[in-house]
Amino acid sequence: MIYKILSYFYPITISKSTSAVSKTLEVTWNNGKLVLDTENANYSYGSLQRILRRGLAEIGTEKIRSFEHVLVLGVAAGSVIHTLYNEIGFTGHVLGVDLDPQVIEIANKHFGLSAFKNLKMTCADAEAFIKDNTTKYDLIVVDIFQDTSMPEFVYNESFTNGLDSSLKSCGAVLFNTMVSDSPSKDRNLEYIKRMEQKKFTVSHLQKVDEHNELIVCFKKS
Repeated sequence: MIYKILSYFYPITISKSTSAVSKTLEVTWNNGKLVLDTENANYSYGSLQRILRRGLAEIGTEKIRSFEHVLVLGVAAGSVIHTLYNEIGFTGHVLGVDLDPQVIEIANKHFGLSAFKNLKMTCADAEAFIKDNTTKYDLIVVDIFQDTSMPEFVYNESFTNGLDSSLKSCGAVLFNTMVSDSPSKDRNLEYIKRMEQKKFTVSHLQKVDEHNELIVCFKKS
């Protein structure tokens, strides 16, 4: 409790580790909240939780409460999972997929992720997971970063085809992206065009944070 109080005056790092996937990982008390950061980005809670909360609001609280199965690709410390269960009141099942075993360990140790009884975690590559997946989900959250970089595969047609085939009728994809220049902005516009060609209805939420854009895709029945 003392760390939480003091963090309103200055950040207090309680854990710092290295990872082959995410490089530097820091667990810090900041303004009364426990956050997970890499060297250059907030990975969970802090600004990232606000960003994904905005995307979930675009889908709609009541709609999410009616869902049964959610897939989260890129869990980090699990702020979107806490938002789903603790703020929205989602009562269904979540499967979290993350490439970094160190991040999963931190999420369980410092952020209580293992306490959610309807949550299952798996350490896997999201691209390979979607390629082999046969389960249908109501909502897929795509939040895949390595520090501030996004892997190229999240924009590949094979991956978007996998997302499409992994969604139930009337399901939704919440895609968190980073836009820092004209090529990345054009890349998002091309992604939106492709999803619309697949008969998705798309909401494009620009400048949700300084460099973050959200693309919310609703699958038509």
